[in-house]
Amino acid sequence: MGFIPFNFVDLIDIFLVASLLYGLYRAMKGTSAPYIMLGIFFIYLLWILVKTFNLVLFSTILGQIISVGVIAIIIIFQPEIRHFLQAIGRQRERFEWLSRIFNFRNRKVEHDIELKPIVDACRSMGEQKVGALIIIKQSNDLGIVEESGIAIDAKVSQSLIENIFFKNAPLHDGGMIISGDRVVAAKCVLPVTRQDVPKSYGMRHRAALGMSEVSDAIIIVVSEETGRISLAHDSEINRNVDPDRLSQSIRKLMRQNDIRRKEAADNDGK
Repeated sequence: MGFIPFNFVDLIDIFLVASLLYGLYRAMKGTSAPYIMLGIFFIYLLWILVKTFNLVLFSTILGQIISVGVIAIIIIFQPEIRHFLQAIGRQRERFEWLSRIFNFRNRKVEHDIELKPIVDACRSMGEQKVGALIIIKQSNDLGIVEESGIAIDAKVSQSLIENIFFKNAPLHDGGMIISGDRVVAAKCVLPVTRQDVPKSYGMRHRAALGMSEVSDAIIIVVSEETGRISLAHDSEINRNVDPDRLSQSIRKLMRQNDIRRKEAADNDGK
């Protein structure tokens, strides 16, 4: 009795399948999706047993269910699939050769931003315990998120930010997107994180963390309960940021983005 042939191609095949399963697990972690997948697996296993015992009627019924299973899975797991694809798209800096093909490299990174009105507004809203969620756009396209809100296109100013997030203002719910020196949209719907976060995290903090998982944007959160300021970036959130150091903290995150883009470009050029 000989051994099953195993070569380097088989090893690559196993690695790719394992990577795909791990990515799916990360995308579905913290949701009810694993239980749904387990149910689908049991239905498929039952179908195999039914076919083995040649139960024609039952096998036909289960076969019809499984035949439309792919469409059903896409519908059921639409949020997880979207989150998974967004996470992949976020790694665009690692594939600069694709950027050249699709002309992404010409996309401008918004650094011409005046942070003083943003910082002053966050400090003032923190003192008054007015909740706020501000997204500072970087290189990633946020078009889908912008379209979920109300277009504004106005110059950034402290009074504008405070008026939008005023408790009785019609646009205070959701996130504000700032691109360069312009407020481009408000009341935007952000993806909520699927991480297992503490119960003390409110919806703004969960949305900020979720947005940082699918883009390189820098997200500022002002807590309505405590007035404290948090910064989310690169799937992490730093709570209780000192308002006097908020500008320096944002600049530091911008420099981190610049370093990553430069390293990706250098690696691509080798």
